[in-house]
Amino acid sequence: MKCNVLSLFLISILAFQCQQKEVKGDFSFAKKESTEAVQASKIIDLENKGIGPIQSVPLGEEIDEELAGQGKTIYETKCNACHKIGSTFIGPPPNGILERRTPEWIMNMILNPEEMLQNDPLAKKLFMEFNGQLMTNQGLTEEEARAVVEYFRLL
Repeated sequence: MKCNVLSLFLISILAFQCQQKEVKGDFSFAKKESTEAVQASKIIDLENKGIGPIQSVPLGEEIDEELAGQGKTIYETKCNACHKIGSTFIGPPPNGILERRTPEWIMNMILNPEEMLQNDPLAKKLFMEFNGQLMTNQGLTEEEARAVVEYFRLL
């Protein structure tokens, strides 16, 4: 009899513990904006001109095909090892870059990658997104960097 009473008592406690209780108040935590932060390579920033010698890059209405051809040759010899058109590789793909960055920022990144990576917030985010891969200074002239930007207009 003692055993039955004790068993009944334990079962009652377990049943009481398992009952759903009404919880008052909101205990939900603040929702995160997104499960993933926006990738730096997807950020659109058409105001930032970057840090370096380039302050203004006028782009003509029409693409300069000759200059773009020179830019393509430079890109294929100096940039293609890390940047692949249409896919992420060691660095971000160049296609559509002018829809996300100013031509000044692009040229300053090409000509002045060391200072850009140290002082430009967007360049720092790209550095982190691409696993700490430094963009190598290829020693291009301003004219060569401008040709590469013209080539990017074709992509």
